Amino acid sequence: MATPQRRIIVPLLLAASVARAAFGQVPTTGKDPLGAARDLYASARYDEALAVLNDLRPAENSGSLSDRRSIEQYRSFCLLALGRGSEAESAIAAVVNADPSYLPTETDASPRVRAAFSDVRKRLLPEIVTTKYAAAKQTFDRKDYALAEQLFREVIGLLNDPDMGGRLSDLRVLSSGFLDLSVAAAAPPPEPVKKETATPAPPPVPQADPNRIYTIDDHDVTAPIPVRQDVPRIPPALSLQARERGVLEIVIDERGRVITMNIRVSVHPMYDTLLMASARDWRYQPGTLAGKPVKYRKLIQINVTKSN
Repeated sequence: MATPQRRIIVPLLLAASVARAAFGQVPTTGKDPLGAARDLYASARYDEALAVLNDLRPAENSGSLSDRRSIEQYRSFCLLALGRGSEAESAIAAVVNADPSYLPTETDASPRVRAAFSDVRKRLLPEIVTTKYAAAKQTFDRKDYALAEQLFREVIGLLNDPDMGGRLSDLRVLSSGFLDLSVAAAAPPPEPVKKETATPAPPPVPQADPNRIYTIDDHDVTAPIPVRQDVPRIPPALSLQARERGVLEIVIDERGRVITMNIRVSVHPMYDTLLMASARDWRYQPGTLAGKPVKYRKLIQINVTKSN
């Protein structure tokens, strides 16, 4: 037979247990698991939020990209709050790889979390940008100019990101050049002229300006065609110190001769001298406007061929 003291203690323990269970619940009626995890994180219940997020990970392929990114974002927030730095860094890396432009705002996360995201982005962005440039260049080579334009704009946007710190300046020049080419190539053809009873007046013939240097932005101008454009091999002694690509800017006159040149992206100072000396002997069919030769400014990507 239970003692009077035991009859009092048992109900008290049951009541305390029920109270703890009720206090530990977060209202989730009508909410998805990700929403519940956000509420738990906002309540500083990081372990519980992390458990919910970890349960969501096996089915992430069936969710939207936005949801998968949110899962990894809040995983990283929880892991940082729990002091699990290396795991948090892996979660941040997953977010950055999925959306390189993402950085939590001041309302989303604490300065510590924002600093952690910035550190990971500084480490990963150069490789991500290089990979995106290669994909954009392949798209351009396939002549899918509309998509190439979009991809080169994304590359330039990432190169302008403060976390890039001005790195990969040569890719900035190349991406800008290929963006211009993509925009020009993707431009829709002019609409056909509607037939009218009266013969329409012929369009005015553009007049070449002998004092002007034309560029790819002048759509009425036919660009010069190379006749002789021999790029020198790089000497073996410079191979280990040289970049694999550079950019040379030249101006071609009305007779197809190179009259000025400028190194925009250097391969190697000594090789640059060889390149410019060789460029003086290059010859072209000159650019033309309405059939008349004109001066033309041209950017040339130099892909270095190394001597054996």
